[in-house]
Amino acid sequence: MTALAPARPSVREASLPPAARKARRRSAGLGVVAWCAGILFCLPVAWMVLTSLHSEPDAATNPPSLGAALTLDGYKKFFGAGGGADPWPSLINSTTASLVSTVLVLVLALPAAYALSIRPVRKWTDVMFFFLSTKMLPVVAGLLPIYLFAKNVGMLDNIWLLVILYTSMNLPIAVWMLQSFLADVPVSIIEAAQVDGARLPTILARIVAPIAAPGIAATALICFIFSWNEMLFARVLTGVTAQTAPVFLTGFVTSQGLFLAQLCAASVVVSLPVLAAGFAAQDKLVQGLSLGAVK
Repeated sequence: MTALAPARPSVREASLPPAARKARRRSAGLGVVAWCAGILFCLPVAWMVLTSLHSEPDAATNPPSLGAALTLDGYKKFFGAGGGADPWPSLINSTTASLVSTVLVLVLALPAAYALSIRPVRKWTDVMFFFLSTKMLPVVAGLLPIYLFAKNVGMLDNIWLLVILYTSMNLPIAVWMLQSFLADVPVSIIEAAQVDGARLPTILARIVAPIAAPGIAATALICFIFSWNEMLFARVLTGVTAQTAPVFLTGFVTSQGLFLAQLCAASVVVSLPVLAAGFAAQDKLVQGLSLGAVK
């Protein structure tokens, strides 16, 4: 038998210099690795969606049954069919707290980032370190003082307390992110607007915000995700009226057992707003997170 001849490169590839061919092969290899990593990260989500479409007995089997019959009973029970708890108040509370706190964070962080990036500030690196140092405190260390304060002022089980907390928690990281984004705004454009008589609110709204829109969108999305996923403060400081969606999910783990199909269905529904926001702003998010990476 004759040995098979090794695969010969194409005419186009053969015309490239060796360094270019090596770079192309390396790029193709990295692409395969990236696809494998992406599929690996998506597998838990796909498994959660599949489990949510199973009945409770099929979802509890070990090993899990891939060929089990599909049903929407988990979603029906999540939305209150059969006398279950109504999830809409919790979803509305999470939406309110996340959206309002994100808007407040942007309104407060944009002028602060403008002052740190465009206006000359002495020792601005120390200021940025101070902002980031507030994130180094363990959340549980401040839980008791905040609980006692909320109890004394009568704000327990109040959604506006969560709005204030989420705003203060996300403000440092928002200032830090926006400062790096606004540092790339051309100062000459701002100076030209000032010569024309534009004041600071006009400069921020009509000049800085459109130019830094990708960075602002990325910052807003990250703050929204942090607020939507927060559970420790919501678990301790709320009860029934201001209960958020992550706290509502813990109700599926009861003394009677773990209702896995319902829990997965609830997790899919609770994850949809974040996924929808990320999908809608994916172009701005990529531009924002990569802003300034290539000079």
